[in-house]
Amino acid sequence: MIMTATLSPSLSTDLSIRLDDLQDPRIAAFLEDHLADMRRTSPPESVHALDLAALRRPEIQFWTVWQGEELLGTGAIKLLGQQHAELKSMRTAPAARGRGVARALLQHILSQARAQGLTRLSLETGTTPDFAPAHALYLSSGFENCGPFGSYVFDPFSRYMTLAL
Repeated sequence: MIMTATLSPSLSTDLSIRLDDLQDPRIAAFLEDHLADMRRTSPPESVHALDLAALRRPEIQFWTVWQGEELLGTGAIKLLGQQHAELKSMRTAPAARGRGVARALLQHILSQARAQGLTRLSLETGTTPDFAPAHALYLSSGFENCGPFGSYVFDPFSRYMTLAL
């Protein structure tokens, strides 16, 4: 099922965030680009991005951001427990970066997580300079550094962050 929610008018009146079913082939291509970027910036054992099949698992909710027919961003949450989830697959299309797409999507996901009764959202991201914009977004949204969670272990290419909801 695809649900649409209109974003802030300051971004655009035709941007929408959809709880997505991952059936659109444009999403598969977008995620392949995401995985390729992760493989370019991190060693193989440090790439924790999920592929399309993994994102279709029942414990995962996946959202897309669209402007008309153009896919601008993705994000997901993976349930880790009754009240704890992990933020996964946050990505903004290169041409849309700096326009507030990631911030709008993150705020939407946080709102959805709270509405579902989650009390904590954690994430793993990279440590190289390529990830500086993501670090800034998460820190400005209230995330704090933490240690490895779930099945993660210490990795110099991973930065772990968490937010009490």
